[in-house]
Amino acid sequence: MRWVVSVKGVLIVRGAVLLCLNDRGEWELPGGQLEDGERPRETVVRELAEETALHVRAGRLLLADTFEVVPGRTVLIVAYECASDGDLAVTVSEEHQALRWTPLDELDAVALPEIYRRAVRAV
Repeated sequence: MRWVVSVKGVLIVRGAVLLCLNDRGEWELPGGQLEDGERPRETVVRELAEETALHVRAGRLLLADTFEVVPGRTVLIVAYECASDGDLAVTVSEEHQALRWTPLDELDAVALPEIYRRAVRAV
């Protein structure tokens, strides 16, 4: 079995985490699939630039665990703490319906899979 690896970024600024709305109506962390020859830290930097137009640095590893995204499709989620020194204006890519900065104290009210909550809590 060949695992699909999805590398996610946890970017928290002023008490809010950046989330993306996917086509299943769920909020998720920005990020995406590890490409051949790419290191996970490179993936998260590339994916955040593609999905949000933000330039980030990958920090410490927060989580590595399996997640059944939809019935019968399990992926390995790898999440990194991220930081940005630049402009925090985000642009929604074609991959998502919306982006939002979600206050950490409102995270439990958001339709967000538990694996991503665990990654945010690990910061």
